[in-house]
Amino acid sequence: MDYNSIFSARIDDLKVEGRYRTFANLERIVGQFPKALYHDPERGTREVTVWCSNDYLGMGQNPVVLNAMKEAIDRSGAGAGGTRNISGTTRYHVELEESVADLHNKEAALVFSSGYVANEGALSTLAKLLPNCIIFSDALNHASMIHGMQSSRQEKQIYRHNDVEHLEELLRAADPNRPKIIAFESVYSMEGDICPMKEIVELAEKYNALTYLDEVHAVGLYGARGAGVAEERGLMARIDIIEGTFGKGFGLMGGYIAGTRNVVDAVRSYAPGFIFTTALPPALLAGARASVEHLKVSGIERMRQRRNVKHLKDLLTAADMPFMQGESHIVPLVVGEATCCKMVTDLLLDQYDIYVQPINYPTVPRGTERLRLTATAAHSLEQVEHMASVLTQLWHENHVFQYAVA
Repeated sequence: MDYNSIFSARIDDLKVEGRYRTFANLERIVGQFPKALYHDPERGTREVTVWCSNDYLGMGQNPVVLNAMKEAIDRSGAGAGGTRNISGTTRYHVELEESVADLHNKEAALVFSSGYVANEGALSTLAKLLPNCIIFSDALNHASMIHGMQSSRQEKQIYRHNDVEHLEELLRAADPNRPKIIAFESVYSMEGDICPMKEIVELAEKYNALTYLDEVHAVGLYGARGAGVAEERGLMARIDIIEGTFGKGFGLMGGYIAGTRNVVDAVRSYAPGFIFTTALPPALLAGARASVEHLKVSGIERMRQRRNVKHLKDLLTAADMPFMQGESHIVPLVVGEATCCKMVTDLLLDQYDIYVQPINYPTVPRGTERLRLTATAAHSLEQVEHMASVLTQLWHENHVFQYAVA
């Protein structure tokens, strides 16, 4: 059997469908984000503007963060030296977990190597530990949450996206004596919308279900101290488990959960993805803590980002561009066809030095392919206006989207 040809054929399938993913070789420039150097294999190195970064507040470039990381590596070296259980727990872990617990006003927190691992490990473990548990999952939950639910091998019921009436219908039909978890996100990153959190919390209380809230695209950005949408809406105390990341609004890497001491300790003690993973290094943890602590007291970054997002949305609305009108900071511009979506992003990069990654199936359903635009706190108003102008020209004058629209 020619194994190589089988794999080659599957890759060719992706290319024919317009879904083959290529990585842009980018080099971020300290102090100049969202500018970056693009190492183009054909045209050499050139400067581009990044319009799809999750570093929403530019904290990956903030001197407070960089200095904390430098001090940690000078003090403690590069690696943690092992798993959390075997010599890998450092003072930096402890201090960061205390900082995150304080951020969300919870008894305890637990740091993971990524937000994906946090979701998979926490959801799978919690559901396994609850006998005969049912998980009620929003239809558009992230792949990491779906992975955790599947790993738990417990019953899962999917409710239509942000549809609280459908959720209640499922809850009402379930055995009232069975343990229940409602798993949902605050900000849905591919739709740009925000969940009806108050209504979901009220249903959880009515039907005695635990709430598991993914705030990865909200922490740092929403709330008076950057604790997320739950803080902004005054609901944080009514959420049982909050999951977040340091890889987006906080500008670094890693994930976490926060909740009661018993919930966090149960996940710490039973989740394989936590137990058997080498601990994060001191420099990264120190940087994450510096970012969390900075954003607890600084609203400048959030203010700038919201200004830029509003300006971008206003310009696209005035130009009658087909973007999804969600409440959040994420602006999905729908193209609707995979090959066209890739063509548009290639054009932006090759002719305008603008980098946006096309979002195709399976990340989003077929026929809804899109550009996921993120105006960060670091973008200037001039950069926002230039981006809107280029997109408007491509849409209305050059008709590069016509294949998708047709």
